[in-house]
Order: sequence, then C-alpha cells, then structure tokens
Amino acid sequence: MSETILYQRARFSTRLPVDRRYMSSHYWLLDESEGVWRIGFTKLATWLLGDPVEHEFPILAGSAVAVGQEIGWVEGLKALSTIFSVAQGEFLGAGGEIQADITLIESDPYERGWLYRIRGKPAPDSLDVHGYVAVLDQTIDEALLDRQEECEGPYAG
Repeated sequence: MSETILYQRARFSTRLPVDRRYMSSHYWLLDESEGVWRIGFTKLATWLLGDPVEHEFPILAGSAVAVGQEIGWVEGLKALSTIFSVAQGEFLGAGGEIQADITLIESDPYERGWLYRIRGKPAPDSLDVHGYVAVLDQTIDEALLDRQEECEGPYAG
C-alpha cells in the first residue's frame, strides 16, 4: 500500500493514500498508467452508504463519458447512490473484484474495492490529499452542526 495520512475528526477516522486525487463528492482517482485512472469511493462515502448490497454499471466498456455523467449506481443499507464519472474519456469497465464481492467497496475502498476505470483526464476540480482533508473537515463540521441544531430544536428538552 502507498503512503497514507491518518485523518481523524469527531468519531470518523481513515487513512488517506497520498498518491491519489480526490473529489469533494468523495471519490478518489489513482493514475494507474499514462492516462488510465482507477476510481473508487473514499472511506467517508462508504461510511455514508452503509454496507453495500448491490451495484450496476449499465454503461458499456469503450463508451465515451463526461465528467458528471451518471454511469451506474450502488445500493447500501443506508442509501442508494448514483455513481458519477469523475473523469472524461473512455469507460474501461467496472472493478472486477467487486463483481464477486461487493463488500470490498466498504472493507477495502482504496485498493481492491475500486469502482471503475477510465482512460482520459480527471475532472479539473480534483484535489490533492491536503485539499481533500480540508473538504473532510468542512463536511464533518457541517454534519456536527446539523446534529447540534436538531438536538437544540424547538422540541428539545
């Protein structure tokens, strides 16, 4: 495994690989080879999804994809999530190991549980690991504030 940064805030912790690009929508991208990107969910995305139970990529390998295009979905115990393309280029296919064991999306999100591959370019707003840490801080702080406001609402106490 590559070098990682330990991230912890509130009750959430993870190790973030340094060799990835990240999206504020909680995907990671790994440059496998010249212009080929392996893409998966970050640990926060899998935590929000819950245990994955089913997924599908109706798009065919070889199809052209654009950033933001819906290319599949994954259902977890907590949520049903649309999978978006976070790169533009040619869709190369879904992660082979998740076909046989969908739980890898949650149990090994940065290695064996990757979602799909694209030959092309990542979204221009992708972040390095330090930029993603700032996104995590903001995301978790907002969630904590929302939870506090719910507890202090008009019916609290």
